[in-house]
Amino acid sequence: MKAMIAWWDLTGSQQTAGTLRDFIREESEHWTGIPGLLLKIWLSDPSTGRWGALLLWESQEAARAATLPRSPAELIGHSVDFRAWFDVEATAEGVHSLHSLEGFGPALEGLVLSGSEDFSKK
Repeated sequence: MKAMIAWWDLTGSQQTAGTLRDFIREESEHWTGIPGLLLKIWLSDPSTGRWGALLLWESQEAARAATLPRSPAELIGHSVDFRAWFDVEATAEGVHSLHSLEGFGPALEGLVLSGSEDFSKK
């Protein structure tokens, strides 16, 4: 299993974590069902101007073979500033009452994605 983290420095861009929420709303459903992708989490740190994602893959080969949706690089105005791959040494699943991790975060509040329910009011 492999994890990949990537982020952009938005300080020189017209985009912010807030404005990129529209991009996430448009693109999030295109990430569902990609073979080999176990989980994608969009991340932001408005205090440092960083915005990006953490992706958990079955393998690096699966990631290389995947056809990925549109990149935010064109909106941001430059290619990714940081990308690194990590071996996943171990995982642990927490105890929760959720049937899925899909659909959380301010970018998706109020939206119901296929196979998920709206948790924004919980």
